[in-house]
Amino acid sequence: MPETNILDQLNKKIVVFINQLKAAYGTDLVCVILYGSGASSEFIKNHSNLNLLIVLSNLNHATLKKAEKIINRFPYLEPLFLTLNNINHSMDIFPIEFLDMQENYKVSYGQDVLKNISIDTRNLRFQCEQELRIKLISLRQLYLKSWSNKGLLLNVLLKTFTSSLHILRNVLRITGKIPPYKKDLIIHELSRILSINVSVWQRLLAIKTNNEKINKADIDDLFIQFIDELDKAIEFVDKL
Repeated sequence: MPETNILDQLNKKIVVFINQLKAAYGTDLVCVILYGSGASSEFIKNHSNLNLLIVLSNLNHATLKKAEKIINRFPYLEPLFLTLNNINHSMDIFPIEFLDMQENYKVSYGQDVLKNISIDTRNLRFQCEQELRIKLISLRQLYLKSWSNKGLLLNVLLKTFTSSLHILRNVLRITGKIPPYKKDLIIHELSRILSINVSVWQRLLAIKTNNEKINKADIDDLFIQFIDELDKAIEFVDKL
């Protein structure tokens, strides 16, 4: 089934989700915005998330409780609940998230709260390095504790690969480039500014998107190789 048809089906479910939010929150629901791969041509069934920014006029425990049952009915959605005040006071702390939202989004309901926001990028390099270092430490710890569980290693490796590529896309931004959105193009652009082993990144992309088969011995090797790749990337970012 073409991905466009899949997205059409999911968009219909998003409409149902929004209608339930409207019934629960009424005028307190400011907007619902689809962002990320679901709002672009990069959506891949069973791999991509449907990320939704849900802005409420008030956000506390009581308002979140209203959404609990609704969220559980739509497990394939990844909702992020914020208020306008949250957005205005978070753009300097989370520039990666807001830059990525602003680049690829679609207003599914209500106000376009992303259109005119001005994102402070002074902390962008720091956030990139910090998040990459956290991922590197987590991978090393996982390997020490769970090296024999190859299925777990592969699952975490693919998730870390995707999120690391997401961060490194913003490293391209720091170097003055307009970062592409497609993952293969990000890898290509990264290879032009730092000495990554392109074959490692391409192999992970093939496994992630094409379900390419990999044996247990290769999982171990690929996991260790990716740790080395992250180490090189962090060293590069540290010097920017």
